[in-house]
Amino acid sequence: QVQLVESGGGLVQAGGSLSLSCAASGRTFTNSIMGWFRQAPGKGPEFVAGIRWSDGITYYADSVKGRFTISRDYAKNTVFLQMNSLNAEDTAVYYCAAAFGLLRATHPSEYNYWGQGTQVTVSS
Repeated sequence: QVQLVESGGGLVQAGGSLSLSCAASGRTFTNSIMGWFRQAPGKGPEFVAGIRWSDGITYYADSVKGRFTISRDYAKNTVFLQMNSLNAEDTAVYYCAAAFGLLRATHPSEYNYWGQGTQVTVSS
């Protein structure tokens, strides 16, 4: 059974940084895309960043490009999201998700598995 477990959320001041981790287990992730989404109160899920497990190709939402970096540790089956220059608009619950059999995925419906989420709060 696939499990995605996020960690690393918390409270940070505007302009600060946080790093999120997502530990993946339960199957081979070689043909997967790992994505980070976020959901703010009263809003739908928003794609943040994605990485193709096999070759490390990454892509980002315009709102985080240049500030966030997604990466993976192939050996540890872990995906990271480094978030810099955080602002109040980044406050949300952040979710790790896995999609299989695709080359690129930015819509929540394309993802098969989801973590439980971790809260990120940026104080202004």
